[in-house]
Amino acid sequence: MGYTKTAILMAAMTALFMGIGYLLGGSGGAVIALVVAAGMNAYTWWNSDKLVLRMHNAQPVIRGDRMGLHAMTAELARNAGLPEPKVYLIDTPQPNAFATGRNPANAAVAVTTGLMRSLSREELAGVIAHELAHIRNHDTAIMTVTATFAGAISMLANFALFFGGSRERLGLIGTLMLMFLAPFAAALVQMAISRTREYAADKAGAEICGNPLWLAAALEKIALGAARIDNHAAERHPATAHMFIINPLHVHKHDNLFATHPATENRIAALRSMAGQSRTAQAAGRRPATKSRVPTIRKGDRNGPWS
Repeated sequence: MGYTKTAILMAAMTALFMGIGYLLGGSGGAVIALVVAAGMNAYTWWNSDKLVLRMHNAQPVIRGDRMGLHAMTAELARNAGLPEPKVYLIDTPQPNAFATGRNPANAAVAVTTGLMRSLSREELAGVIAHELAHIRNHDTAIMTVTATFAGAISMLANFALFFGGSRERLGLIGTLMLMFLAPFAAALVQMAISRTREYAADKAGAEICGNPLWLAAALEKIALGAARIDNHAAERHPATAHMFIINPLHVHKHDNLFATHPATENRIAALRSMAGQSRTAQAAGRRPATKSRVPTIRKGDRNGPWS
């Protein structure tokens, strides 16, 4: 169902983009606007991962690092059937993480130093598995395309008052409405796509790491940390907020149309329900839906082994 909603939202954004172009300049204006927007965003599409990582001053983690972060990510990637992604560390005390890249072959996973200090290895595995699920589901590419359309729509709407043809078609009031409502509508679509994708990535991430409760516990800790610890890079670049596993901007606490992420308590409840279904299947003698596949985890690491 999440994929169906995403497809509908993407189609709606495309229609909105073409509609604005038509209102501003007729069919010719729509074509010209699309071509110009495509050219302006081509560089962003091919270099989105590098741009985002640079915005957050992410530093590469080399193979064989003493923390074992690279090895854990590589092992979970094998569980997910993915190429080994690049791994980055962001120096900020807020616990958080995101994935980026236009496809699985050009993907990267970035975690913060705050996350490494806050989580156990099991919880960290759940977070990395969630980000790998985004990569496997091509969510990072989808969000890049959505952001591209949203930026193009905003550009067209901001130019609305300077096009005489648009004023003739819409009138001054209509042009003003276009100027303010079109970017707002595009932002709502982008937010809604992010929300549907988070639920899907939670489910797939739990299957990749083998235990939904690891991710549920991690989300609880990350939400508490993100609510009280600033992420200055994210505040400077709020357009990247939807990429994080938990909203880093200290806003949108409720699961509604205006939130870039679903309510954390709803995500945790879904993961706990998933774990309960797995236990029920085991008790009935059936094969469980998930199975732990992270043999590098040490059972004693419960209080943040990275501090």
